[in-house]
Amino acid sequence: MLPLLLQCNEQGIAKAATIVRDGGVIAYPTDTVYGLGCDPYNDDAVESVFRIKGREEGKAMPLLCASVDDAMRIAYMDERALILARHFWPGALTIVARLKDERISSKIIKDGKVGVRVPRHEHALRLIRLCNGVLVGTSANPSGINPASDAGQVMAMLKGLDAVLDCGAVYIGKASTVYYVDEGKVIREGAIPKEELERCLMMYYR
Repeated sequence: MLPLLLQCNEQGIAKAATIVRDGGVIAYPTDTVYGLGCDPYNDDAVESVFRIKGREEGKAMPLLCASVDDAMRIAYMDERALILARHFWPGALTIVARLKDERISSKIIKDGKVGVRVPRHEHALRLIRLCNGVLVGTSANPSGINPASDAGQVMAMLKGLDAVLDCGAVYIGKASTVYYVDEGKVIREGAIPKEELERCLMMYYR
């Protein structure tokens, strides 16, 4: 069965949020690529995302948050992480930190750490707010394949979704940069150059 194709308007976003709250899995646009979303507190929904992606269980999945405050509910952010978050969010920076909210499904946590990010995408943020401020945000693609950049690619590549929120193409096409709190360093350089993060911290601490 094909997923429900939702228009990118108030009604479509509200319907997508209802599907998430009811335990379903959706695809939706972010500022980087299309993502797969579900309720991160729902083990069954998280398992469905692993199955849809063909992703090996035990690998962490990031969470997209509606605000810095929502991210701070989920993860312990030290001073440097908060400086970066307040400078680069909304934006393509994922911060990996120790999990604070232990109700989050253990299936998406690795070594007690979780990746959080606030995307720079108006419609994604509206959706996340309707999902209690946090939503699974792994890329929409089978594992090992390049992520989808529009709804048509999502529907061609993935089976088992409940709905796709079609907001047109996204153009960055690069994964987010990942900053690891425990080591205080970038562990994956993506859409934001490592030098920009270093410059931000140097300006604060000089």
